[in-house]
Amino acid sequence: QVQLVESGGGLVQAGGSLRLSCAASGRSFSSYVMGWFRQAPGKEREFVAAISWSGSTTYYADSVKGRFTISRDNAKNTVYLQMNSLNPEDTAVYYCAAVTRYYSGNYYIEGTYDYWGQGTQVTVSS
Repeated sequence: QVQLVESGGGLVQAGGSLRLSCAASGRSFSSYVMGWFRQAPGKEREFVAAISWSGSTTYYADSVKGRFTISRDNAKNTVYLQMNSLNPEDTAVYYCAAVTRYYSGNYYIEGTYDYWGQGTQVTVSS
């Protein structure tokens, strides 16, 4: 089992930046592939980014590629999402998620992940 707690959300103007953090506790953090998803009001939860257990491989949704960067620090049991050039369409609740590193399926879908945080709100004003 792993417990996930997100932080770093808030209100930012369009064009601004935020860095989200997700702290993990429980079993070895490096045992997990980590992902970020988001859910805007009235919409389904969607994939944002994911990172392999070692940090050597990353995956991004087309909508955030070039603007967002996912990273992890296994010594600190934390995964980050650096978000730059934010726009109002990025407004959503952002969730981090985890799945065992031994799973070799599709990291782009939420059903892949076994553990979820409670989410952190990001609001981008125009």
